[in-house]
Amino acid sequence: MGLLTPLAIKIGSISWMPKLLPTIVKTDGLIQKASGGRRDLLWIAGLPSVTMTVVGRKSGAPRTTTLLAVPEGDDWLIAGSYFGGPKAPAWVYNVRGAGSVTIDGREFAAVELSGDARADAWETLRSVWPNFDLYEQRTARVIPVFRLSPG
Repeated sequence: MGLLTPLAIKIGSISWMPKLLPTIVKTDGLIQKASGGRRDLLWIAGLPSVTMTVVGRKSGAPRTTTLLAVPEGDDWLIAGSYFGGPKAPAWVYNVRGAGSVTIDGREFAAVELSGDARADAWETLRSVWPNFDLYEQRTARVIPVFRLSPG
């Protein structure tokens, strides 16, 4: 956690944030490009993240996205929250279809969690980003949670 983390958590709790997501993604891309891929908005906010690449389920083209990700040993936990929006982000369907992602040139198996494993992972995710509780309240869907394990 960094000095800006509390501010990021406050901003992330604003109900209209999903409307700004395209602008946030574009800004994050500019920061990554300017830094040669070494920095992103989550890094600036003092939050853990991964930039993962997954093959598009329809296009077959590689798709890259940066996500808040909580480390757990050699694994990463990620959630398809989309700020609590009504639909899951596109990357969720691609990860489900591919079953794996690439992070920093390494292959990671992607397993969608359910039951007690999901509940435990959800608590870990919430400990880093408490807004997951708000996002869960904003949507009728179950927010998907994945464990990414090195292959």
